Amino acid sequence: MGTNISRDSDVLELNDPPMYAYGERVRAKRMIRNDGTYPGKEIGEVLVKKGQEGFVVSIGTFLQQYYIYGVEFIETGYKVGMKRKELEPVDDMNGD
Repeated sequence: MGTNISRDSDVLELNDPPMYAYGERVRAKRMIRNDGTYPGKEIGEVLVKKGQEGFVVSIGTFLQQYYIYGVEFIETGYKVGMKRKELEPVDDMNGD
């Protein structure tokens, strides 16, 4: 019996510190749909649209390989677990 978990066997993020810090503002690089782990939403329902911004509110790990960043998205209030490759930093430097 197999598993549908996708692993990038050459990636081991946990050898380095997390890319993002608690409270850091980040942006989704792609659309994220419910894979069945978000309660109260249908599987396949869009949770995060590409470009939405939020703040890192937790940092965990997955498969002893990846950091998972709990990001609370400003527009929806959803807290969604995301991998580093699904996020990019938001540059808050605006000349103020």
